[in-house]
Amino acid sequence: MWDEVTRPPREDHVAAIVSLALVAEPRCGDVVVIALDGPSGAGKTTLARGIELALAPRGPVAVVHMDHLYPGWDGLAQAPGLLTAQVLEPMARGERATYRLWSWVREQWSGTRDVPPCTFLVVEGCGSSVEPAGSYAAVSVFVDADTALRMRRGIDRDGEVYRPQWQRWADQESALFSADATRERADLVLDTSSL
Repeated sequence: MWDEVTRPPREDHVAAIVSLALVAEPRCGDVVVIALDGPSGAGKTTLARGIELALAPRGPVAVVHMDHLYPGWDGLAQAPGLLTAQVLEPMARGERATYRLWSWVREQWSGTRDVPPCTFLVVEGCGSSVEPAGSYAAVSVFVDADTALRMRRGIDRDGEVYRPQWQRWADQESALFSADATRERADLVLDTSSL
């Protein structure tokens, strides 16, 4: 599944992001938000886990996975607004954030999850730094890799059953990132093709 991290991230990638996060000014109340954006299969979840572990000694870290917020296979464009309304805006006001969870099996909303109090919030997934969510990110990272490699990683991770959805999702990513200039606005662009 998408959240099973099977290999470690590159240490230099983690170190570069952590160094930015430690000097970043919070834009979401007192919370430093680190947005790991980029196309599917680029290694964002792997990188998020490495950042979470590296920042833990510096203060509480919470992680939000965008895969929980997408309302289905055609819901990528809606996700940055959902992230903003349910997580980032409440946190900016100093309130507890709770977001709805999408069930990919049932194809409907199914439950909620609280974001624990934290010093650092790592938001990983496509659209995590797309506006309006991008305005709350103290550190925006665009993670990418070779297209064929990303697809192979995705199919290896999720199974052949998801192959028909791959291009459908990739088309949405391309449109969203292009309209938002997501890569161009990033504080850091990383290529994980060598993982």
